[in-house]
Amino acid sequence: MNITVIGTGYVGLVSGTCFSEFGFNVTCIDKDAAKIDSLKRGEIPIYEPGLDDLVSRNMLAGRLLFSTTLAASVANADAVFIAVGTPERRGDGHADLSYVYAAAAEIAPHLRDYTVVVTKSTVPVGTGREVERILKETNPDAELDVASNPEFLREGSAITDFMRPDRVVVGAETDRAKDMMKALYRPLFLRETPILFTNLETSELIKYAANAFLAVKISYINQMADLCEKLGADVHDVAKGMGLDNRIGGKFLHPGPGYGGSCFPKDTQALVRTAEQVDSHVSIVEDVVKYNKARKLAMADRIIAAAGGDVSGKHIAIMGLAFKPETDDMRDSPALDIIPVLIDHGAHIYAYDPAAMAQAKPLLPDAISYCNDAMAAVKGADITVVLTEWNEFRALAPARLAEAMAGDVVVDLRNIFDPVTMQAHQLKHVNIGRMNIKGSDQLS
Repeated sequence: MNITVIGTGYVGLVSGTCFSEFGFNVTCIDKDAAKIDSLKRGEIPIYEPGLDDLVSRNMLAGRLLFSTTLAASVANADAVFIAVGTPERRGDGHADLSYVYAAAAEIAPHLRDYTVVVTKSTVPVGTGREVERILKETNPDAELDVASNPEFLREGSAITDFMRPDRVVVGAETDRAKDMMKALYRPLFLRETPILFTNLETSELIKYAANAFLAVKISYINQMADLCEKLGADVHDVAKGMGLDNRIGGKFLHPGPGYGGSCFPKDTQALVRTAEQVDSHVSIVEDVVKYNKARKLAMADRIIAAAGGDVSGKHIAIMGLAFKPETDDMRDSPALDIIPVLIDHGAHIYAYDPAAMAQAKPLLPDAISYCNDAMAAVKGADITVVLTEWNEFRALAPARLAEAMAGDVVVDLRNIFDPVTMQAHQLKHVNIGRMNIKGSDQLS
């Protein structure tokens, strides 16, 4: 089978590469000639563990190709996946579908034999119907079906998520389209991965409903963390006690500075706007969107409070810039909200991230000093702030921090350090939602 993937962003590149690993012939298309040339040289434009090896192996096997022209590959394709970006539309919070519709219009004239055109991008309900209209209006003679196949890839573990997913969701409404999608995912079916077939609208909504629910879960445990601080409870034990209930589960019950990334911020906003359009408000999600934005700014206030109310002239070491570990993605990272506030209050920022510094530099103020490793950032620091829970930060010995820092305050917004151990090394450990320990008071 031949597959064409339109778009070599995160979703398109990972999905196309993994389909080639399944044994299919895949051509990934992008209009960015420089990106395509880089991919042909085996240079991966995103940081995703294991992706470079997978791309290289399948290119060598001849199953994975990259191109800027789609005519021939679309004409020979059994399935065409649209995996272009759907960013938040400036000004109103709706998903910008212009790239999806442009891709459909460009695909249509080149469709030959029966083809399933699949929306892989995260799109609001109704997008698949509009894609189908564009395709059939542009090429009335084309023999095609439109399907929805939302991705559920977590940055940092995307290959595992594709190869061993919890489920595959497919919106398809003809037996022929369903058979095609079953054939594409046959390797997963053999592993007894559940494949849920729905109509187009249901498939599109499942993606938004799932991401919004996880965003609600994150915001809920963050609010519980705030409550724990007031009551003297430990949010980690609260989360464990909740998560052991099989109806709840322990995932996404990790307190922190608020969610970010390429999915949750824009998907929650898009769901809110979609619901508003049909006068069916999702007030829980609306509140989460507002709360998450406010929480990031509140974390800047927490750092300033930890400094005694004044960070002017203070050396602040920032450990981590990406919105989560194992990625270089800076989209809606808490760092983008927190660091500018600290700089506006006169702080001198020394930052380190294992993967995201190149992506961070254009997005953050020029005043930041970027360091080659964590200890270089920490050396001479009055305050150390943990923004991203990279494993290499977890491995830092508190004794090394205490020796390297000029001050003694560690604001641990990811709770990667043990409060008792930090106290033993005379470090004032300001964490999220954990029991107060003498000498390690929570400051807010």
